[in-house]
Amino acid sequence: MSNRIYLSSPHMGGTEQKYVQEAFDTNWIAPLGPNVSGFEQAIETYLGAGNHVAALSSGTAAIHLALILLGVSEGDEVLCQTFTFSASANPIVYQGATPVFIDSESTTWNICPIHLEAAIKDRIAQGTKPKAIIAVHLYGMPYQVEAIHKISETYGIPIIEDSAEALGSTYKGTACGTFGKIGILSFNGNKIITTSGGGALVTNDAKVKERAIYLATQARDEAPHYQHSTIGYNYRLSNICAGIGRGQIEVLDDHIVLRREMHAFYKNMFSKSAGITVFEAPSTDYFSNHWLSCITLDAETVDFSTEDIRNALAEDEIESRPLWKPMHLQPVFKDAPYYGNKIAENLFHNGLCLPSGSNLSASEKQRIASKLKRFV
Repeated sequence: MSNRIYLSSPHMGGTEQKYVQEAFDTNWIAPLGPNVSGFEQAIETYLGAGNHVAALSSGTAAIHLALILLGVSEGDEVLCQTFTFSASANPIVYQGATPVFIDSESTTWNICPIHLEAAIKDRIAQGTKPKAIIAVHLYGMPYQVEAIHKISETYGIPIIEDSAEALGSTYKGTACGTFGKIGILSFNGNKIITTSGGGALVTNDAKVKERAIYLATQARDEAPHYQHSTIGYNYRLSNICAGIGRGQIEVLDDHIVLRREMHAFYKNMFSKSAGITVFEAPSTDYFSNHWLSCITLDAETVDFSTEDIRNALAEDEIESRPLWKPMHLQPVFKDAPYYGNKIAENLFHNGLCLPSGSNLSASEKQRIASKLKRFV
């Protein structure tokens, strides 16, 4: 059987082992140390001046801490993009709050400003002002930054900017992850760079970073003994994993180029295919890292489905996956309020994520092309 081609697999740059070996050589086998500090500094440099980064065990942990830092607690409501992975929404429930899901708009596939404002007005009319907005740069595509942040400012509701899939993406030249009150990054195994498992919280306030690290390290008070005045968490990134991250961020820009080349590969392949659209930026203001390249089908034009394509690829051990199932359609969130139409739902039913790794070889691309050619 042929070697499996994954949707998005880890791609090492070569220097990761050096940093990991340093951790072993110096016995920094702990959730702190020179690699953690060095990785944070490298991300801060990459994102630009004025940003402060706390390296954590996962992007989910970062969202959970962001909600805590913004005062979200039991009985509150949090507005959340429905077209996202469940890790964006689950921490809302950790806090005993209620997610209120918002549909997407069709240009960026991200949170729709019209439905967002309608939801805010309606929730306030019902007596509850939402505590936060979780907006997502899905598949690496920036959301409509100006429209969404104008609404945030108008109603005084802070944004948690979920950039788990968007490290290296920009809007009008500014890095994704730096627009919100708090930004979120993820470094798990399928992301554009990886620390095996890991994430980060981004803020422009050094005190917020300090508080996040305090909460992420079991909220230990200053004392010679173990003393705690608030509930803490074991959310700090390992010094070993951070060593992998230090090597990975050195090749981040190279990985972005290669991901965007994969997007161009699909654009070229489907350029003359009626009824198949490759998802792309709506204008030059939006620079996507194209973490995943995606297509949608026009069911009235083509005589095949995304399942037909997925199964054809699977015949040769090539992974593809339906676009994310919206949160308001998930059984676990069936009772959550929802505002919108069927943009996200239709994307789920008519869309597919294609193999997008930065480490795909020419022969692997040929395998993909040979399976897709029957649909071109």
